[in-house]
Amino acid sequence: MITAGATRLAEWPDLPYDAWAPTMATLHMKLQIIGKVRLALTPREPQWANVPLYLTARGLTTSPIWSGRAGFAIDVDLIDHEVVIAANDGGVERVALRARPVADFYEELIQRLHRLDINPAISTTPSEVTNPIPFPDDRVHADYDPEWAHRFWRLLARIDLVLKEHRGRFRGKATPVSFWWGTFDLSVARFSGRPAQPPAEWGIIRRVGGDAEQACVGFWPGNEQLREPAFFGYTYPKPAGIEEATIGPKDAGWNPSIGEFILPYESVRQEKDPRRAILEFAESTFQAGARRQRWDPDLLTPY
Repeated sequence: MITAGATRLAEWPDLPYDAWAPTMATLHMKLQIIGKVRLALTPREPQWANVPLYLTARGLTTSPIWSGRAGFAIDVDLIDHEVVIAANDGGVERVALRARPVADFYEELIQRLHRLDINPAISTTPSEVTNPIPFPDDRVHADYDPEWAHRFWRLLARIDLVLKEHRGRFRGKATPVSFWWGTFDLSVARFSGRPAQPPAEWGIIRRVGGDAEQACVGFWPGNEQLREPAFFGYTYPKPAGIEEATIGPKDAGWNPSIGEFILPYESVRQEKDPRRAILEFAESTFQAGARRQRWDPDLLTPY
């Protein structure tokens, strides 16, 4: 007999950081290459809205991009484990996602783009990672276990729908639910409508992303600093006293080393209603920050 708890845990798969970290590192670099194609061929938008990837029924997509007179999209299929480049003139090229060095994947992807007469001048250095290795030289990241990659996507697909529900309850400006290939997280941001002044010493990535007041919530699968998958929430600029706020659910709290609210994913998995737990975390972290920043009261009432 399959219990309700067993069904719930199957729907919200386990994603132990140490077990899938080698696959994650390789997938991260391959998604960075694809993301940089979009970045190179799209005009800059506020808060880097031209940069992220988006969830599909099978993986991730750049959404349509223009190159010269041709339109195309790059889809990352995490069921069949391949990258599909589809042009609007009917041309299609495919690149397998498998265990091989990032350098080999990079070379083949660029060659197949050229076959479709797509010639992006991308930056070949990974963004927002420590000790970046240029893609043409990266023979370090080569692991790829299809089961772990598929499990990661299954989890993203679940979380994407919950974050869209959270986004739909806000009557102000908000981003789409976006997968950021630099920081390797899925998130949505709400905006107060007021500008912010980022510090002059910040690099261009943080300056463009930090020129407006916002409250963000999302999920990332872990990193060397926090070696477990977790949900995160923050308000920018950071309001005074935010770390003292009471938020939910019970296992959520302020992480001083990260400087954000954190809710461990494993705690969410064990909840009777994971969706409700995520929504509680998203709304309580939003309210904690927006009230301290004195957002318009009309924006504090769920739609």
